[in-house]
Amino acid sequence: MQERNSGNSRPVISGVIAAACIVVYVIALVQAAVRIYISIDQRRTVAEQEFFDIADLASSAGALGFMNEPFVEAVNDALGASAALEGLIISGPNGEYAFEKERGKAINWVNNSPRFRNRFDFSGQSLYRPLRVEGQRNVNIQAVAGALDYRVLTGILKQTLILVLAALALAFFTLLIESLVGKPPARSPHPAYRPEEDLGEEPPAPRQPSEDFEPPPAAPEVKAAETAAVPLADETPDEEPKPAPAAAIPPERETEPAAPPPQEAEPAPAVTRQKETPRGLYSPHGNIGWEDYTADRLESELHRCAASEQDLALITLEFKKVRESDGDFYNRLAEEAVRYFTGRDLAFEKGQRGITLICPGIDLETGFEKCDAFHNRMMDKYPQVLQAKTELCLGLSSRAGRLIDAKRLLFEASEALERALADPVSHIVAFKSDPEKYRAFIASQNRRRP
Repeated sequence: MQERNSGNSRPVISGVIAAACIVVYVIALVQAAVRIYISIDQRRTVAEQEFFDIADLASSAGALGFMNEPFVEAVNDALGASAALEGLIISGPNGEYAFEKERGKAINWVNNSPRFRNRFDFSGQSLYRPLRVEGQRNVNIQAVAGALDYRVLTGILKQTLILVLAALALAFFTLLIESLVGKPPARSPHPAYRPEEDLGEEPPAPRQPSEDFEPPPAAPEVKAAETAAVPLADETPDEEPKPAPAAAIPPERETEPAAPPPQEAEPAPAVTRQKETPRGLYSPHGNIGWEDYTADRLESELHRCAASEQDLALITLEFKKVRESDGDFYNRLAEEAVRYFTGRDLAFEKGQRGITLICPGIDLETGFEKCDAFHNRMMDKYPQVLQAKTELCLGLSSRAGRLIDAKRLLFEASEALERALADPVSHIVAFKSDPEKYRAFIASQNRRRP
């Protein structure tokens, strides 16, 4: 009895130790995940603060000379001293300029334009801000930050590894002790010695079972019959459903025509291809932003301008059908619009012949003047393509102090463009709104809602 109790206590001890090891593993993994998450969140905050500091430094240094040697050295020194930022891109009227902490790590060049690399260890936070530099317009700065602090990450992983190794060592020594202690009971063959000592008393015992074993032959036969019947019951359900669909399918194929299903299934791939067309930041059609990205970017710019109490103008332009010999006119028009109005990241395609331009910090009157000057410039530069003023039309609208969403502003600019395209005389139409009436309209719409 003592041996049996000691044998039963060993599995209990091993089970407790195994459970303790599992708890240690779980605690190690959970604390590592929580600490890594906290480190990433703190690093995002540091990256945002460092970005605003560098943006303020670039604005103050740009007053002494934009993109001269002191300006470049100041930006490089600030980037090198930052803990989270990995690269900067400053866009100005003359092009885009890239700054990297380590060359080739954060920025990739595409068509002579710097673009941030897509890496798993970079945070996805949006670090973008316009710079106010005297004598310069449309100057913007954007940055990319690393999401992981490798020094902190190394310390977390070391501590986690120590906990895991400690639990593993405990499990190993427990297994070793159990294997050493469990060997003696296995060497005591007590059942083998009892037949040799009691050979005279135990022979009749096997004769009694031999007599008692006469009725069991019926039991094996019944069991054999039952086991033989089980596969038959299992086979009949398998065989019954198989002929059923085989008999049901041919009539459906004969009665129903096979042509309609392919016609309904063919349009689906075309739709999915259209949805998957936007790839990358810029579209090959004009080397500007995809049309699907317009609303999201406009919404973010509206929030930013509303927070800083700035105006914003949305300009839509479109040219009428041109000759086949001027098929690349859209690319030239997009390049001219990007250089004249705003940065490339604020220009988006609109259909096959249209462009949408987001112009922060510009009111409706200034936007109208810029549209008129741009129209005259294009008429003078491309007289063979644009033979009449109404062949290039522009429509614009502005925020004008309103808390307006991107969908509404896009609707106003598109309506203005449609009127310009339909008007035989006017080639520029501006949508001018009354802020007071707009607020009253929004209030009435909110009252109608349940």
